[in-house]
Amino acid sequence: MVIVGGGFGGLATARGLSDFDAEIVLVDRANHHLFQPLLYQVAMAGLSPADIAVPIRRVLRDQPNVRVLLAEVQDLDLDARSLSLDDGSRLHFDTLVLAVGAKTNFFGKDSTFGRYALGLKTVDEALEIRRRVLCAFEAAEREPDEVTRRRLLCFVIIGGGATGVELAGALSDLSRTVLADDFRAIDPKEARVVLVERAERLLPGAFGEKLQERAKAQLEELGVEVLLKRSVTDISARGVRMGENGEERLESATVIWTAGVRGVELAACAGVELDASDRILVEPDCSLRGYPEVFAIGDVVRFVPEGERDPLPGLAPVAAQQGRHVAECILRRARGKPTTPFVYVDKGIMATIGRSRAVAQTWGGRLRLTGFLAWLAWLFVHIWFLIDFRNRVSVLLNWFWSYISYRRGARLITGQRPWELAERLAAPLPPSGEGTGPEADATPGRAADGVAGQPRVG
Repeated sequence: MVIVGGGFGGLATARGLSDFDAEIVLVDRANHHLFQPLLYQVAMAGLSPADIAVPIRRVLRDQPNVRVLLAEVQDLDLDARSLSLDDGSRLHFDTLVLAVGAKTNFFGKDSTFGRYALGLKTVDEALEIRRRVLCAFEAAEREPDEVTRRRLLCFVIIGGGATGVELAGALSDLSRTVLADDFRAIDPKEARVVLVERAERLLPGAFGEKLQERAKAQLEELGVEVLLKRSVTDISARGVRMGENGEERLESATVIWTAGVRGVELAACAGVELDASDRILVEPDCSLRGYPEVFAIGDVVRFVPEGERDPLPGLAPVAAQQGRHVAECILRRARGKPTTPFVYVDKGIMATIGRSRAVAQTWGGRLRLTGFLAWLAWLFVHIWFLIDFRNRVSVLLNWFWSYISYRRGARLITGQRPWELAERLAAPLPPSGEGTGPEADATPGRAADGVAGQPRVG
């Protein structure tokens, strides 16, 4: 049996088969399980990567029936029941579970939007955002030109879902409290944080209308500018353009994209039916159509519950429950019993909005919380779901210290030559309308072939 992906779904499947008499191989291109709901905290210097990640081998060390491989799947042949790995070797399987997650969706504009905007799906991307944000303040500190300083201290986040809302609130906290007394030539409190969402409300499709309005109000209390019903038409070295003709422009050196996800390339090469976002269409038991021995779970699938119109959201609880369900289906099949349909138990959704602010909705929307009480609930729920006990203690202590001291211990600018990144952030821009091609790339902090002079991630 092969499990591809060590996220919430993959680990839940492996753990659910701890007593299964079979050889299980878990393949992941990273050696760690990442708690993605807290990835924005790494991007905003609230936590270090070690606080939200744990080695996969450590999680599964007590399961002798599981072998972990650090590798990337390059190709998938469902008919031959085999996988091709990046070292040229092949893995054959009797049962396969695809839990490969998703990647940032630039809606077909990867060459432009993806060139200038930063995504947030991996630790490397979170560290790059942290590096870019902190270097923007450093560049502004030594920049004599007021116009350039305003561009450096303008941060645009595109996408008003949970990740965008959490990033905007944390970035406002960072500038208004954490960095408030660290600089002399600039006032970090004057940093402009702009959240852009094309829908009529924040957190579309997830929360009730009252909580959506409350989330917007809490962000505005933190000084975040919320722009609704705005469609981004262009992203360049100069910043962001909105409107049909690009008439509305935001001059910004740092643009972060949280507006959507799509399936990874492995889903496409499997040759199965996909939706418009390259997510796999699955049967009620999470198996692939025409391939009952192959299951797909988590962000890579489009699963519409019976009687519903909309698919399940790409949330950690969904992936974990699907993983446990698939493990049970495999055990039932081994006992000669039929599989059962997957039924998602919605235990609620939450989003934090900066310090002491959050919105929470549980039990199908019957219980709604906002403010400090919702923030406490969000805090302890997220800590509870951290995989490793050591991580739970570390995160709790870090958050407690950050809360009472307004300090963050992960404000490190890492990578090669951070002063060069600061110089590029403040570099003169090409004339308006230019600089969008590779030959004129003036992207702050992003080389033509990668991020900040490093190989491109993802």
